[in-house]
Amino acid sequence: MASVRRILPFCSSFHRTCYSPSVAREGFVVKEFSRKITVQVAPEETVLKFENDTDVGIIEDDITKIQREFNAAKKSFLKIPEALKQMPKMNPEGIYVNKNLRLDNIQVYGFDYDYTLAHYSANLQSLIYDLAKEHIVNQLKYPESCLNFKYDPTFPIRGLYYDKLKGCLLKLDFFGSIEPDGCFFGRRKLSKKEIEEIYGTRHIGRDQARGLVGLMDFFCFSEACLIADIVQHFVDAKLQFDACYIYQDVNRAIQHVHQSGLVHRGILSDPQRYLVKNGQVLHFLKMLREKGKKLFLMTNSPYYFVDGGMRFMLEDFMGNGDSWRDLFDVVIAQANKPEFYTSEHPFRCYDIEKDTLAFSKVDAFLPNQIYYHGCLKSFLQITKWNGPEVIYFGDHLFSDLRGPSKAGWRTAAIIHELESEIRIQNEDSYRFQQAKFHIIQELLGKFHATVADTGRGKTCDLLLKELNEERQMARSKMKSMFNSSFGATFLTDTGQESAFAYNIHQYADVYTSKPENFLLYPPEAWLHVPFDIKIMPHHVKIHGK
Repeated sequence: MASVRRILPFCSSFHRTCYSPSVAREGFVVKEFSRKITVQVAPEETVLKFENDTDVGIIEDDITKIQREFNAAKKSFLKIPEALKQMPKMNPEGIYVNKNLRLDNIQVYGFDYDYTLAHYSANLQSLIYDLAKEHIVNQLKYPESCLNFKYDPTFPIRGLYYDKLKGCLLKLDFFGSIEPDGCFFGRRKLSKKEIEEIYGTRHIGRDQARGLVGLMDFFCFSEACLIADIVQHFVDAKLQFDACYIYQDVNRAIQHVHQSGLVHRGILSDPQRYLVKNGQVLHFLKMLREKGKKLFLMTNSPYYFVDGGMRFMLEDFMGNGDSWRDLFDVVIAQANKPEFYTSEHPFRCYDIEKDTLAFSKVDAFLPNQIYYHGCLKSFLQITKWNGPEVIYFGDHLFSDLRGPSKAGWRTAAIIHELESEIRIQNEDSYRFQQAKFHIIQELLGKFHATVADTGRGKTCDLLLKELNEERQMARSKMKSMFNSSFGATFLTDTGQESAFAYNIHQYADVYTSKPENFLLYPPEAWLHVPFDIKIMPHHVKIHGK
């Protein structure tokens, strides 16, 4: 079938300047060019253009002007202008593009299972946390008081880093600097002064980075929370500890509850509590089959767990006698990612009835068979699937996507929290605080360009103090809309992209909240990087000018 080129916009584009005299009187002028949005402060009825002064020293007239502009801005902060309400909304279920992707060139679709095809409820994190803490106490002989710990869903976010040398849990920005309000020792947030005392600077250098471990997948929530709780417990009890040992023990416990099957059996014993039924993902997989695409499932989980989960999630939407395995050309369990992409482990054919692995060599993937282990090299030799025609969906940036991206596969990151974060960013209350923050930031920039650090008068100091307080208030309000401890997953408190966003930019050609979002796009679509996006395409930029 001849390919059809389709360019699909992810949101409405605005190619005209929007201006409202009534809004200008309120103190705002909003300009919309495509998806870049700028907000300008307009004292009285005149829009002020901020220009850098070339004068050196304190210029009283300029300080008075900044004060006047600030007073006008404060009046405009009393209510949200209509112009902000008319800003374009981002699609929470959209597909966002880091690298151009022609779906008509994709012939093979591969999927991870956990948090990709399988959707879990919030109860799963508590299950993992409780099983891990029991292992730490019962097997690793941690104090029995640790059994009193409870998982706190309001504390962690995905994409944090743990410093194995210093014991701090960090949120980093796109360039590897510590977020000022995103550094915790145990459950206590460290001040900027404490961060400087520990690290010398907010920027994490190459040597310091070697001691950091990224917590990037959806299972990391329980891991991050348990690490912080144990550190805090030892601090409160005035017990000496090695931060590296705590990480190793918690990580070992998390690995144990998965590899031993404790988590798997817990989920399958009460699937209603942990799994979310999903007819849309079945519709998506069937659509791909009807279009002649090849499908494979590759997961680190054992077959019995995947089979039980898939049957539960899809049973209400499949006909009698239908099997989820018929949707896939190849099913690989216990693949041992990320080693799968670099090792030379052979594939083993798995006997479902006997729960055993065959000893015969696998040189072809047969229908309705299950395979264990294996490696990328053998996979490509057997299937003859060319790298660029394969796209792989996964939630773990390192285990799922880094290997495929280096091997030439196209990659799709599944980030479930993306949907809720976009909904928050679409809210007028968030956009108002973001606009307010950038206006204050620009006033501060003009202030520092005008006034030297030394020789400030009382008037200057009072103005600077008030500007900083207003900026901090806007930052705090934006942060609290996401997560009270670490803020947004993709953004820092200042609206810059986070280190997690950097990793998505590195390893994911596209990203979205769930695989079935691809149903919104024809399988022949050309997915393009928006021309006006600098880093992360789901962020609408709001700038003060």
